[in-house]
Amino acid sequence: MATLTRQPLAPLALDSPAAPREGLGTLATSLVGSEILRIAAEVRQLAAEGKPVLNLTVGDFSPREFRIPAELEAGIARALAAGQTNYPPSDGVAELRSAVRDFYAEALGLDYPLEAVLVAGGARPVIWAAYQAILDPGDTVVYPVPSWNNNHYCHLTGARGVAVETRPEEGFLPTAADLAPHLAGATLLALNSPLNPAGSGFRRDQLAAITHAVVEENRRRGPGAKPLYLLYDQIYWLIAAERAPHATPVDLVPEAAPYTVFVDGISKAFAATGLRVGWAVAPPYLVTRMRDLLGHVGAWAPKPEQLATAEILGAPGCARALAATVRDAIDQRLAALDRGLGALAADGLPVRHLPPAGALYLSLHLDLIGRFGSNRAIRQHLLHEAGFAMVPFHSFGTRDDNGWFRLSVGAVGVDEIPPALERVRAALG
Repeated sequence: MATLTRQPLAPLALDSPAAPREGLGTLATSLVGSEILRIAAEVRQLAAEGKPVLNLTVGDFSPREFRIPAELEAGIARALAAGQTNYPPSDGVAELRSAVRDFYAEALGLDYPLEAVLVAGGARPVIWAAYQAILDPGDTVVYPVPSWNNNHYCHLTGARGVAVETRPEEGFLPTAADLAPHLAGATLLALNSPLNPAGSGFRRDQLAAITHAVVEENRRRGPGAKPLYLLYDQIYWLIAAERAPHATPVDLVPEAAPYTVFVDGISKAFAATGLRVGWAVAPPYLVTRMRDLLGHVGAWAPKPEQLATAEILGAPGCARALAATVRDAIDQRLAALDRGLGALAADGLPVRHLPPAGALYLSLHLDLIGRFGSNRAIRQHLLHEAGFAMVPFHSFGTRDDNGWFRLSVGAVGVDEIPPALERVRAALG
């Protein structure tokens, strides 16, 4: 019997220095990877070397600190035991779509038909599908900065991004006056509240003014014109701080319903980032197109997770109670940072921060550009000298080195924060 000779293919799979990445498309070769993930890899390397690191980078939860709710875990196990492991419908199982519709009616006062609900494998596919369904290449997307990933979604769809700079005095949230000069001719306005990265949330009057501006812009365009849509990412709303109540555009201005796309899911409210259950609530004609786009790429949420989520949303008071447990644990960590950073500022160190109002995040300003020259140098100094890992705001689209950073608390314990801030004290002193 002849013996097969194995061919050494590994060298052939590597890029040749003479012709790197020959034959790849423009989209792939021009796409910018996530700086947040690059920073996270650097943090993991230091931790692997045994150095103490307070990892405040990725907007995720450590299962050691945040287990998913027992009710969700048990529901998934029941669905698996019942053999619910085949393909779900491309728009989501009926049980979950009905549960989302009823939950929005009860909790947010939004009365949508079942055809307005689309379930997918997390919020990211929903956002991608909305961009793809709404935009043609060259269409304009208006979004505030800092904000998460809108620049990348513009690149993926060939859209023209208009980044509107915001101010710390407004919690890095845009005002209607900031946005108004850019709405004429735009096709999409992308907003997020509570906000990643700042951890702030819109006041009702702020959001109402912006939503009125969207409605007025659509009235000016008249029938037959392509509308201005409002993408409202509220993935953090169930863990918004009680002192900063969440509002929605459609509740405040019902006339905005034909143009509004809600983005939501379980990843943050139930510390369930890896379970990949998200949804959109939007006009049914738009949901149909988004469903078809996602069907072609198979971006479905796993069926057991969908059924378990439906049980939780359908049980009176259950979703809010489970989210409150997650929110309280987040608030403990944010409060520890709030106290510690306040103490550093009181002692004259060049530190200030915005009071946290929701999500996983706290915004930190370090007045050190004159000393270090860039956000990157500040970040690396605190990472290597103090084991304090954070993400600069230019990872979220801001252009200038401004000394602002995002701190994310889902992967740290409360008791880890004080010693880390003492290391920061020493590094800054």
